[in-house]
Amino acid sequence: MKKRENWKPGNMLYPVPAVMVSCQREEEDPNIITIAWCGTVCSDPPMVSISIRPKRYSYDIIKDTKEFVINLVTKDLVFADDYCGVRSGRDENKFERMHLTPVQVDGVNVPGIDESPVHIACKVKQIIELGTHDMFLAEVVGVSVDQEYMDEHGKFHLNDLNLIAYSHGEYFTLGEKVGKFGYSVQKKKKKKYRKK
Repeated sequence: MKKRENWKPGNMLYPVPAVMVSCQREEEDPNIITIAWCGTVCSDPPMVSISIRPKRYSYDIIKDTKEFVINLVTKDLVFADDYCGVRSGRDENKFERMHLTPVQVDGVNVPGIDESPVHIACKVKQIIELGTHDMFLAEVVGVSVDQEYMDEHGKFHLNDLNLIAYSHGEYFTLGEKVGKFGYSVQKKKKKKYRKK
């Protein structure tokens, strides 16, 4: 049996996606907040959650508008992703500072980040007050993808995007493929031998 050390309760569920969430009030500049506490909560209807500290500038924007866009982050965007997580939209326009382009996203009145290959448009259905963070449960009302990653058969190659993950205070790109869904129970194809 391995020796183990017991720690106080804490979140050790890593890695997680580190996404840039864009939000905007009418007639105000759009804002970006970096979120690591983000995940899928339901397939039908498609729903996600993001958790935000109430003191963050974006918290009230999203609470008031009930809309946001999740922008997936690639290796090329990791610097902006980190910056948008440590600076406040109260003090500066992060779109301008990071040279990012706001772009219209169908289904919401919130811009996405044009440099991101995937926009997930969301409408808040419920806010759950927790502790340090409140959870925003939202329905996905639309998804926009960069056609550069579509092949001639209409397949979107998500795993070619060089997406990043956040793990214990550090950013990583995804590593090598080690399996696919269901491969542990997949029936092996029998080899056919021809008589000579």
